[in-house]
Amino acid sequence: MAVLKHLGQLAFCLVICWMFPCNSLAEAADKWEPLFNGKDLSGWRVAEHPDSVSVKEGQIVVDGPRAHAFFVGSDGKADFQNFHFRAQVRTAPGSNSGIYFHTQYQEEGWPGRGYEAQVNNTHRDPRKTGGLYAIEDVNVPPAKDNEWFDYEIIVTGKRIKVMVNGKTTVDYTEPKDLNRPERQLGSGTFALQSHDPQSVVYYRKLEVKRLP
Repeated sequence: MAVLKHLGQLAFCLVICWMFPCNSLAEAADKWEPLFNGKDLSGWRVAEHPDSVSVKEGQIVVDGPRAHAFFVGSDGKADFQNFHFRAQVRTAPGSNSGIYFHTQYQEEGWPGRGYEAQVNNTHRDPRKTGGLYAIEDVNVPPAKDNEWFDYEIIVTGKRIKVMVNGKTTVDYTEPKDLNRPERQLGSGTFALQSHDPQSVVYYRKLEVKRLP
């Protein structure tokens, strides 16, 4: 009986040891990483016109001449491949901005690498919020100025899904024979765009979950 009891305890311990690593892996795969601390631009690097990007009342504000705020992380090496990104965005009337992904830091100019998820509800540019800029555009904005809206970008393999307020606006898969090295999925980071001095856009609750 003592032997059976010992074997039972050993089996129980093995089951527990087996379960906890699995739970830890599941939790890690479901973990949202904040990209913005709500206080300052720690982990971000702004190119070209740093004064165009600031933090006010827990929001990243893009307002001024062209600039791009790149998320570089605490070690300056932020890199994402498959992911689920989400944020809340609010546009002032007539404003234009964008969320770049799979991009990389550059000193000036429009980012030459990666894709841009457009942010524009009433700016004169016909490409509106929810579109994949110049790849799969949206011409009727799914959101309104002066109202917070949810923005999501999901990348898995060669597929890009863009969602605004829970509704899919783009579901795009790169063609197998695509030969567009700089504007093609691989890996990279995120960037927020300050488009022009007349555009004012607010971002908050930026976070990402890495996907397999």
